[in-house]
Order: sequence, then C-alpha cells, then structure tokens
Amino acid sequence: MIPAQRRELLLRELRGTGVLSVRELCDILGVSHMTVRRDIMTLEGEGRVRSVPGGVELVSQVRAEPSYRDKSRADVAEKRAMAHAAAALVGDGQTLYLDAGTTLGHLVPLLWNTLGLTVITNDITTAASLSDHPDVTLFLIGGRIDRENRSSVGDIAAATVAEFNIDTAFISTSSWDLNRGSTTPSREKVAVKRAAMAAASTSVLVAGADKYGAFGTFKVAALTRFSTVITDDRLPESSARAVRDLGVSLEVAVPRRGAEEAGEGLGDEEPSA
Repeated sequence: MIPAQRRELLLRELRGTGVLSVRELCDILGVSHMTVRRDIMTLEGEGRVRSVPGGVELVSQVRAEPSYRDKSRADVAEKRAMAHAAAALVGDGQTLYLDAGTTLGHLVPLLWNTLGLTVITNDITTAASLSDHPDVTLFLIGGRIDRENRSSVGDIAAATVAEFNIDTAFISTSSWDLNRGSTTPSREKVAVKRAAMAAASTSVLVAGADKYGAFGTFKVAALTRFSTVITDDRLPESSARAVRDLGVSLEVAVPRRGAEEAGEGLGDEEPSA
C-alpha cells in the first residue's frame, strides 16, 4: 500500500470513530509507530486531522488540498466507477466543461469514441490527454496556474469560461455535505466553478464519498444547484437518502474493486479527484 492509499485508509477509520490512538492505527494499518506519526503529520499539514495526546482526531474542515500526484494514486477504483457514470451522461456533439481534478481525468479515455465533442477545461493534464483526439474541439482556459493541482484558477479563467455555451459542466469538489453543498479551501477556484455552472444547461457534481461530511472555507454551490450528483458506494445509505430528499438525483457508482491491481489505472502521472 502506497502512502497516499494508507492515509486515505487512516481517514476512513477516523470517519467511523472520530478519534483513534496511535497504537490502534499501527494495528489497523500494519505499520510502525513512526510511519503512523509521519502520516499524521502529513494529514495535519493538509488540515484534515489534528493531533491529540496519544492519538489523532478528525478535522471536518478542509484547509488545504492534497497534491495532484497524491490524489491521483488514491481511490482509483472508485474514481473510475464515477467516471463511467459521468460518461453515460455524454452524447455526440455536446459541449462539455471538465473541471480540474483526478476523478474527471478518468473520464477522458471514456470520451474517445464520442463524436463531435467540444471540451473546455482548466485541467492541464486533461487538456494534454485530449490534445491528440482527432475529433474533439479542445479549449484549455487561461488564468493563474495552480501548480499543485495542475490547473488554471482565478478571475481570468472564470471570464474565459463565461464566454461559452455549455451543455454539461462536470464539477469536481474537495468537500461536500448536505447543508453547505460543494465547498473548497481555495477562493480562486470558486469563480471558475461558478462560471462553468452559470454557462451550462446542466451541472453535474462528481464527488467521492470520502469527501462527504467535510467542508472548505469557501462555498461553491448548494447541492440543489446540481441536476445530478455522482458519488461512490461508500456513502452511507442515510446520507444518500438525505441528498435525494433535497430533490437531487444521486447516482451511486459501484466500483470494480481490485481494478488497480489488474493494471487498469492511468499511472502516476495520469489523472485519477
């Protein structure tokens, strides 16, 4: 298990209990005390956990996002399943906005046989992957480059997106919940996401269940602003029911777990949210 996967497992265990001792985590993860401490330090630096005497507790507010590389290695099967669900919403000749994020990166190869697409994106890796597609009109929007997330952000990027008429905007998120909707710790990402949603006939939130229950400082949009929310099967049934009670169409994608070991991943440098 690579460090990014181990840290995601640590977070999943904390979501069930709220707090765990270092000794308990050593047993759960099957690693040394020193390794657990290093993982805690990394996650604490990202604002996702807080050290307590002898252990660690979950922090529900996301203050910073993991790097693109770390995100690309985590939860690959779940991300692939969500990408397949998103691909089912795409038809020939549509104009799409693909938000930055490793989950939506998995959507790219699934679009290869769709005809006459126009794709607008702020994700550098997505644009590079689609640049060789012979039948896609591709727009990589400008703006300040967020190197950690390999994307363009800010007002310039938002102004560019606003010039398009978009059929479907696929929006990623680092955190979401019932009351706050989609949120982010980065103010510069808000304007781009909102501009894409405003320009689109339909907006779809693609949000891993591991991000549910957390929140960032800045609100992007309420869940009711999305026609569909695509997540994975780790979302508790009670939470799924609550989202549907808002009148939002919730699609729960069931991953084929073990697919990473089968060699179907996109690799360390390719996307995976």
